[in-house]
Amino acid sequence: MSSTAKNLSNNPEQFSTKEVSKKDFVGIFTMVFVPMFLAAVDQTLLAAATPAIAQDLGGIQTASWIAIGYLLAGAASVPIHGWLGDRYGRRNILIAALFIFSIGSIVAALAGSMAMLIAGRVIQGIGGGGLMSLSQALIGELVPPRQRARFQGYFSAMFALASVSGPVLGGLVVSYFTWHWLFWANLPIAAFAIYRLCALKQSPVPPKSRTVDWWGLLLFPLTTTAIIYWLSSGGHEFAWQSMTSYQLLIAMVILSAVFIFQQSRTQDSFLPLSLLARKEIYIPLTSSFLFAACMFALVFFLPIYLQLGLGANAAMSGLLLLPLTAGMITGAYITGKTIAKTGVPKWMPVIGMSIATFGFALLGLLEPSKYLTGFFGLICGLGLGTVMPSTQIQIQTVGGKANLGRVTSMASLCRSLGASVGTALFGALTYSLIPDFTSNSTIADLLVGPKEPIIHAFQTGFLVAGGFAFITVINAARAPRIHLDDYD
Repeated sequence: MSSTAKNLSNNPEQFSTKEVSKKDFVGIFTMVFVPMFLAAVDQTLLAAATPAIAQDLGGIQTASWIAIGYLLAGAASVPIHGWLGDRYGRRNILIAALFIFSIGSIVAALAGSMAMLIAGRVIQGIGGGGLMSLSQALIGELVPPRQRARFQGYFSAMFALASVSGPVLGGLVVSYFTWHWLFWANLPIAAFAIYRLCALKQSPVPPKSRTVDWWGLLLFPLTTTAIIYWLSSGGHEFAWQSMTSYQLLIAMVILSAVFIFQQSRTQDSFLPLSLLARKEIYIPLTSSFLFAACMFALVFFLPIYLQLGLGANAAMSGLLLLPLTAGMITGAYITGKTIAKTGVPKWMPVIGMSIATFGFALLGLLEPSKYLTGFFGLICGLGLGTVMPSTQIQIQTVGGKANLGRVTSMASLCRSLGASVGTALFGALTYSLIPDFTSNSTIADLLVGPKEPIIHAFQTGFLVAGGFAFITVINAARAPRIHLDDYD
């Protein structure tokens, strides 16, 4: 064990009030890197592998739930992980989340049907909901705000690298092995992460309140599930104007109203409504939601577009996401350095999402080619990379250390929810625009069919994603200007 890790084990709060050297920060970061990487990579790992899985287990429309099920479970569970972490210790709950994630990986690896695979992905998502948020909350315990801004590029670069390398790894694995190995590989990685975290001494936790918000813990997942299921299934599993759609819409409204009322009346609510009412927090959270909708629609569907529309194989479609990765890492690095120098996180997402809007417009309007599409992904990545570091540091700083777990979980929740909605809406829109595409259509049907309708459908989707990116620009510009030095 390194000297840094030994010091952390003896005194986990030693860096909470003093500056951290780059060497010490790297020592801290390596302790939570693996859980963060697993959470991010498994959101997109199956993007390039989806066509092969669909051929093996079922139709492509059903296969979209491989991603949606994981993202939905993560969105529903992430604030619960944050609440449990603040209550029982973030290190302990992070280890428990890794165990749950591993169980889901085993179920998915053994799947012989699409239903079993989706079930495994849901279990993975329940565990994965705590990996990213609790890892970043642990960093927040040890590093003060201005220092977090200095090193925020590490988080975002890792998130971008993991998210976009997921399709690359997935494409390579299904090209040379089988998709089952995408899940078996998680087990030794998770075991190593647990081993590393056990070296970190648990920080003192505040005295437990006398009550547990059981109703909130029940109502939130129900509300989230109803919302995502309506958005992801409308238009193909049931018509938007059908009775099923109306029933789900009514259920969403009722559950949301009851949940908000219940949380406002509960003294120890697990969702920090008082913080969410502040512009300094809810506007960046909204930007996180919109950014994730754009990013994951691009990451998940760009490999499918390259394969079905432009004739790339699984491995090439994954590799052509590397420019997007490079763009996001570069955007995150520039953003972290800029905020550390100025102390003001407001303007970077405004500039960045303006660049992303331009990139989506190029994807949607210009004559497509495989390599040009990769270059446009680079432009989109430069813009998308600015959002996560700026919004994360702002909400953690304004929320304060006492609410660190819950407010960080809210950021992860918004990203997961945005990813679910963006993936579901982009998929529903794109597939609805492909002529004669039904739930019985196969990958083989699309591969041998005409390319022009497929290209038109995906380019229309990219233009809609560009519209979401522009809305993010407007929203980010509304955020109050804060300076990190004004907060402890």
